Amino acid sequence: MEGNSITARLNQVATEDSRELDRVCEEVARSLLDSGTEPPFRIGSANFAGDPFLICADRYWRLRFLNRPSVRTAADCASWLHQHLQDAADGTGQAHRAEIEQKWALGYAFITRDSEESATEIAEACAEIVGSADIAYFAALYHAGKLRANFRFDELHSFVESSMLALATGPYRSGPVFTALRAFAAFGSRRVTTEHAADLLDHAWYSPQRTMHTVDLCLNALSAAVPFDGQGQLLRDRAREAAAEWPENHLFVFRLATGLHLNKEHDAALEAIDLALALLPSIGSRGSHAQLQEQYLAKRELILEGQQRGAETAAHRQQWDRQHAAYRRVEARLNSATNHLITMITVFVTAIAFIISSIQLTYGGDLPLGDRILLILAQGTVMLGFSGLLIYGTHLLLRYRQQPDPEPNGPDGARD
Repeated sequence: MEGNSITARLNQVATEDSRELDRVCEEVARSLLDSGTEPPFRIGSANFAGDPFLICADRYWRLRFLNRPSVRTAADCASWLHQHLQDAADGTGQAHRAEIEQKWALGYAFITRDSEESATEIAEACAEIVGSADIAYFAALYHAGKLRANFRFDELHSFVESSMLALATGPYRSGPVFTALRAFAAFGSRRVTTEHAADLLDHAWYSPQRTMHTVDLCLNALSAAVPFDGQGQLLRDRAREAAAEWPENHLFVFRLATGLHLNKEHDAALEAIDLALALLPSIGSRGSHAQLQEQYLAKRELILEGQQRGAETAAHRQQWDRQHAAYRRVEARLNSATNHLITMITVFVTAIAFIISSIQLTYGGDLPLGDRILLILAQGTVMLGFSGLLIYGTHLLLRYRQQPDPEPNGPDGARD
């Protein structure tokens, strides 16, 4: 058979050499496409790094989608996959199916996101697709992936909830992938509350059937969300959990860097983005290496800017604290000097008043000398008491003014 002769090279290719493997698989895929032949072999694994047959099929369908990016092509791809994906003897066949389906549907959607189909085109294609829930699921996931890649939040919500193609997926609509898509649409929409979006996210995140692609959708939802309180912390914590489970996934490490950056943990964010760049594969047509690298480098620049601003803010904060402390010391000295000055003035005025009144009492009036002395003593006692009260009140007033202010937030009174 012609197809078998074209694919014979896949049996001899060295899987240890990733570049050679990628080149041969790409050439075989193009030969199949040029001859109008679909891949004749069966798929027995989900190993996109070392299985030449899966890699070749991936390249073939990628070319098909680039030539005709439509849900009809998605239906053809799903039909081929269900016919050629063999069940594994160890019981992992279903897991392989989910991995390949989600990777292909969402990945092909991303690379063809600039050819989004209208609702009318989707409705016209439904008549050819709705006969199988499996095929409808793949096609719906492909179109939803385009809406997600283009950040069409409200359109995605409407498509997942009410389109004929999505309804034809049957039980798949309640699965974690579709729930994660709903969460993505909810977080990005300004018509849906953050609480509802977070509830959808939790349902997808903690589902026993969640896959790596479910996690990717959840982290993408948090990253693309309309800003909300606690966004950085939530993205950081979820991305850290995902990166711990899939440590070689550069995209999860990138999401971690984004969460750390939002949380203003710039040193840790810089470490994470450098790791994401190191993990980013330098080969492969699916990964869009140049585009991802550009995105990661742009994020690294933002992190460096944030780190520099943080250092400048910290320096300004220290300078402000020093100036504030110096001001408080000067104010305390002025208040202390004022306190002493007022005390001296009060005593001086009281003494003058006492002397004047004593002279008047001593040299004027008809009172006996003893009565005059008693009156002078009484008057002195009253003045002394009044002076003491005046001095004590002044001391309390100045002491109140010296109470420490609340912790300053910076020169402009705003939190860093």
